Amino acid sequence: MKKPGLKFYKSAAVVLTLIFVGMQISSPDIENPPVTSEIVAPADVKQILERACYDCHSNEAKVEWFDKIAPASFLIKRDIEEARSRFNFSEWDKNPAGVQELLLWEMVNAIEQGKMPLKRYQLAHPGGKVSESELAVLKKYVNTLPGRHKVDTARIVAQPSSSQKVSTPKTPVSLNGIPYSADYKNWKIISVTDKFDGGSMRIVYGNDIMVKAIGKRQLPFPDGARIVKVVWGKQAEDKEGNVLPGNFQNAQFMIKDSKKYSTTEGWGFAKFDGLDLKPAGKTILFEQTCANCHRLLAPENDFVFNVPTK
Repeated sequence: MKKPGLKFYKSAAVVLTLIFVGMQISSPDIENPPVTSEIVAPADVKQILERACYDCHSNEAKVEWFDKIAPASFLIKRDIEEARSRFNFSEWDKNPAGVQELLLWEMVNAIEQGKMPLKRYQLAHPGGKVSESELAVLKKYVNTLPGRHKVDTARIVAQPSSSQKVSTPKTPVSLNGIPYSADYKNWKIISVTDKFDGGSMRIVYGNDIMVKAIGKRQLPFPDGARIVKVVWGKQAEDKEGNVLPGNFQNAQFMIKDSKKYSTTEGWGFAKFDGLDLKPAGKTILFEQTCANCHRLLAPENDFVFNVPTK
């Protein structure tokens, strides 16, 4: 076979140059919208967030010259848009106080697990890496947030007298139509977890479909799979060092239906808070908050936390 000559290589170089130039012409601009409500945090915490998080999760992205060169510019613009859609430190007041705390806790978890900042971002921006000492600062901060020690589900339920009429409570239903069901108490326990940020203890249950899928290492999980994570607060350690579950906090449901819940990665999310099992969320958009967290921290496990898949 005849080898390509010099003329071929010159023509190829011209074509590649034209393509590269054309990409620069169409390279997207990375804009910074106005800051409407910036997060308020201690100076040492804010400094870490600004250096490691703001380039994607704020309206104050500092774009380097090499970030503007295509094809990298297309990837960076997509990353920034996705990051801002999940949480934006420059539009912080759009989130209710409880959601703000949840986002901060999950952010610290993502950093501790090495998932944030993104590896490709750190390669081009080595200054964005969060050190162990800085992670300790962030952990200390999230553990001082009001929700960290709040026990709003602890109360005494009075027993009705014989003369009182007792009404049968209605089944709580989440805004996306998922009803609460206590059937999970008969399911198998998949895992037990301990979460530092919320000071909570958790048990994860799975129905038969989920348990069989885990046994077969089946990913993605099949439709019909169900998971329930039950959360209790922690009690103080006893003299023997045992830590027992405290007050019931919530029950979190995940139901797999790839068609019905296609906008949330095939999973339906629901959360029932407190002893009265109040459905979480003020609008149906709450499920996107759940999905965004699972997209960030567990994409390799079909967006499921705390489940053995290997």
